[in-house]
Amino acid sequence: MTAGPGSIGNCSEIVFTCENGKQYPLCPIAVSVVVEVVTASLRTGHREGIHVRLVPMGAGYRYDGRGLWLDGFRKNARLNFGNHSQVAALLITR
Repeated sequence: MTAGPGSIGNCSEIVFTCENGKQYPLCPIAVSVVVEVVTASLRTGHREGIHVRLVPMGAGYRYDGRGLWLDGFRKNARLNFGNHSQVAALLITR
């Protein structure tokens, strides 16, 4: 894993945009050698954001954090809050 100044904490590189216009920036904490965000902070409106970790999947990706998870494939994603209480369709914008 690498941790360079260009990759750590840069919240403007990966932003998940919801259909209603709400945005959820993903702020990298650790990035692998093949440039996969391994751990990050997902900004959901909380001050520090929610710490999420990449979970290996067969296809697509999942970021799992306390009280939420984000499933995606390429530019499309779904943000799940808790027990499917609220699901938001998202698109990655940069």
